[in-house]
Amino acid sequence: MGFMLKNVRVFRDGAFVRENISVSGGTVVSADESAFVFDCKDYYLLPGFVDVHVHLREPGFLHKETIKSGTAAAAHGGYTAVCSMPNLNPAPDNMEHLQVQLDAIEKGASVQVIPYGTITMSELGAELADMEAMAPYVVAFSDDGRGVQSDEMMRSAMRKAKSLGKMIVAHCEDNSLLRGGYIHDGAYAKAHGHRGICSESEWGQIKRDLELVRETGCSYHVCHISTKESVELIRQAKAEGLDVTCETGPHYLLMDDSMLQEEGRFKMNPPLRDKSDREALLAGLIDGTIDMIATDHAPHSAEEKGRGLEKSAMGVVGLETAFPLLYAKLVKTGILSMETLMERMHFAPCRRFGIESALDSGNFTLFDLEKEYVIDPEQFVSMGRSTPFAGWTAQGECLLTVAQGKVAWKCGEFAEKL
Repeated sequence: MGFMLKNVRVFRDGAFVRENISVSGGTVVSADESAFVFDCKDYYLLPGFVDVHVHLREPGFLHKETIKSGTAAAAHGGYTAVCSMPNLNPAPDNMEHLQVQLDAIEKGASVQVIPYGTITMSELGAELADMEAMAPYVVAFSDDGRGVQSDEMMRSAMRKAKSLGKMIVAHCEDNSLLRGGYIHDGAYAKAHGHRGICSESEWGQIKRDLELVRETGCSYHVCHISTKESVELIRQAKAEGLDVTCETGPHYLLMDDSMLQEEGRFKMNPPLRDKSDREALLAGLIDGTIDMIATDHAPHSAEEKGRGLEKSAMGVVGLETAFPLLYAKLVKTGILSMETLMERMHFAPCRRFGIESALDSGNFTLFDLEKEYVIDPEQFVSMGRSTPFAGWTAQGECLLTVAQGKVAWKCGEFAEKL
């Protein structure tokens, strides 16, 4: 059924302009007065957000999340495309294993899902995955959840990825420096008797990988950076002209380890770092060193997240809170412009990962940007409920998400009439 969003503020070329937007037959078309009309004078139409780092947990871990529930959560958050990480069972390390996920995506996804293939077999770091067979079907290659420990294995992976025209997307973590840590090795850990994870476990492997990028010429993207040293290394690599990009998550931009509590919902990998790290990440986001914001949406069961800081599983959910929190805490406070936020949440990920998600192709989200509310995990569509942002005030309610021309999320009058 076609419909029109009348007199809505549409984000185009860095600014909002009033337009009538009609959707018919799966695409945005010229205004059609015969379509069902919604008065949207108080609402804002944004390009569909793109998250290049989500865990949908299917196949293998359906007690945490499914493709159906995860993509519904994405649509609720205003996302029209997501890239699904490969730490699954079976891990997508060959076409037979990848096909299991592709079939599940075809059956259950309500927004576009583009999977990663693994870098190594079962993400164990000992043998390269069948990258050549998977290349036409995956967005890039990653062993997310684990760093590739062997220099030679990463070198081989980069050479292979380059030959295939694909990107290496790296979870950077040196296992030899972890020493049993589970939160940042900072003031909170020392004060409360916790084992800490040092910053070098992240930036040391980024430094190694950048040397390999210089050697191989591979396209390279760094997952969820959290330290000031990581920001500076990537800034220098870009100045040098290396084909390098990176992402960080909303929790690293809005929180630091002074905000930790003795609950599993504050535990993620990498961990919340020092205030100086958060400030460096914000500076890198503003100056373009950090190319994009990705949630690292990582749902777990309540039992897995209910064991306190030390024993809970690592990972928090984020698809349904990312934009409303970033808009409230960064845009409304004047730290970030709306144009920059849209660049980091839509345009940059689309360019870097080759994702078609343009408004005119039927990929957009409609928000009431005046609506303030308190984050309540019980209202999430995701099966995961663990967020460090529970109780925070957010601004911006998602009313409608259209992905590839189809309604993926609707509420209020849109739910009643569409």
